[in-house]
Amino acid sequence: MARVTRPNLKYARALGVTPVAGVDEAGCGPLAGPVVAAAVILPAKGVPRGIDDSKKLSANERARLHGRLMRCAIVGIGIVESDEIDRINIYWARMKAMTLAVEALSEAPAHVLVDGNRLPRWDRSATALVGGDTLCLSIAAASIVAKHTRDTIMLAHHEAHPQYGWASNKGYGCPAHFAALREYGPTPLHRQSFAPVQRSGFRVDESFAQHATG
Repeated sequence: MARVTRPNLKYARALGVTPVAGVDEAGCGPLAGPVVAAAVILPAKGVPRGIDDSKKLSANERARLHGRLMRCAIVGIGIVESDEIDRINIYWARMKAMTLAVEALSEAPAHVLVDGNRLPRWDRSATALVGGDTLCLSIAAASIVAKHTRDTIMLAHHEAHPQYGWASNKGYGCPAHFAALREYGPTPLHRQSFAPVQRSGFRVDESFAQHATG
């Protein structure tokens, strides 16, 4: 049986500097809502057990670990909203969210480990690590914080726009979300530059005017 590996501290320790921040984002693919990035500097002692790539954890596990990380780690969060995603495109929105997350840390990191194969345009000591959320403990922690934060935002937006099913799909494309787009058109929270939103046949002002008077 193949041994199951979990994120660890090997990559951070090999750098020989402290503190090291891990950075990851959530929400590049959805049709609605922001892209959210998190930067996490783990404590020297007392790292919560169970940290893993956020995609491998249940919502309850992410919520539990998010709470513990917010109490014991140094955390920065960066958010780029849908209208800015439309202006600068999702790639640069992702880069900006990660930059904002690192800038939000209360302590400047000596080095930053970033999930993926690209780094923001910044003057920082940093390394891009493909599959970092499965390899590096601080990146995995950042993936949990980013995912939980974004899910919480989408749950709040669901209250105002329940017809799109964001409580369950979190803004991602799915048959129910596509059907709601065709029936109701996009909200201001939808990414107007994304093809499925464009194919709904509405502009935001048209869809809202129609349903305000319909």
